[in-house]
Amino acid sequence: MKNELAFQPSHDHSRCITQALQEAAHLCRGRQQRFTPVRELVLKLIWQSHKPLGAYDLLPALAAAGFNSAPPTVYRALDFLQEQGLVHRIASLNAFIGCSHPEHPCNNSFLICIRCQSAVELESDAVSQAIKACAAEIGFSVVTETLEVAGVCPNCQQEDSKP
Repeated sequence: MKNELAFQPSHDHSRCITQALQEAAHLCRGRQQRFTPVRELVLKLIWQSHKPLGAYDLLPALAAAGFNSAPPTVYRALDFLQEQGLVHRIASLNAFIGCSHPEHPCNNSFLICIRCQSAVELESDAVSQAIKACAAEIGFSVVTETLEVAGVCPNCQQEDSKP
């Protein structure tokens, strides 16, 4: 999981950004979709930290880069990125985070730190299978799943343990 290191102090965000942008460009070319400068900037901004960002958090950077900073511009870019599997929406925060594995469908499970607001995508077949098994026991058929787990990340736990 690309994001799993996001909670590590030595994590290199610039590598995440570069890799995410390269993967996005490659996937869009392969799907014959346009990866416009606005879409690229929105994705770059989302990957600059592992803190989920809302649409309105992105508007100042769009304006500073010379793009139309009206809300519909950023929402259209976010819709496209979501449709392509490049970002996920975290419903409880009404915010977006980069997808760690855009090349295949994800289960939309996230670990969210309540202290620093960082979030990582949790890709676990065991969790997904447990949800489907519990649902099947009561005759429920899972179409999509979203799981948001709030807690305290290793960095914040480490800060708590400092004298």
